[in-house]
Amino acid sequence: MRDAYHEELEGLTDKLVEMTRLVRSAISRATTALLDSDLAIAESVISRDEEVNAIFAEIETTIFDLMARQQPVAVDLRLVITALRMGTDLERMGDLAVHVAKVARLRHPESAIPAQLRSTIVEMGQIAEALVTKAGSCVASRDVESALELPQDDDAMDRLHRRLFRMLLSKDWPHGVESAIDVTLIGRYYERYADHAVRVAQDVVYLVTGSRPS
Repeated sequence: MRDAYHEELEGLTDKLVEMTRLVRSAISRATTALLDSDLAIAESVISRDEEVNAIFAEIETTIFDLMARQQPVAVDLRLVITALRMGTDLERMGDLAVHVAKVARLRHPESAIPAQLRSTIVEMGQIAEALVTKAGSCVASRDVESALELPQDDDAMDRLHRRLFRMLLSKDWPHGVESAIDVTLIGRYYERYADHAVRVAQDVVYLVTGSRPS
């Protein structure tokens, strides 16, 4: 009985790692759809979000079942609590990738990103991928040292987000209100995606140490 119990606990970690893989793929493909105005890729990001949602539903079901049957305590209790929190953050990251893809779909066949901002969006996409990849590695290995690095890694995303706003607020912005709204939303989606990756890493720290980083 206890072996099955611990297998279920380990299975939570496996599912979370799989979620990180899926939401990394989603933000990568959403960035491509956005920059290339690729409708097929945008649609695939939107439709495949159901895979992320399904895994999160499995995590929730397992956690509620374990809480009812096994009444976990100590480290095991921290694991189920953090698994639920991490799953929630990862599910939201999948949603944010979908939001990016929907902007790409809305503006197809045109690109929602003006030429002067393309390099910034490329960088934001790359940082988003790097953050979720590192967060996934931390979940799999319970690497506290790497998890503690993510807030600093996220600073690069914040700098790019501020750069977008400086461009949007410049007096010579030539692309009109519609484009400004698109870019504002897209910048926010990437910035929030990164914040959720940081929260996943912070939950790894809590799981291992019992305390949350300041």
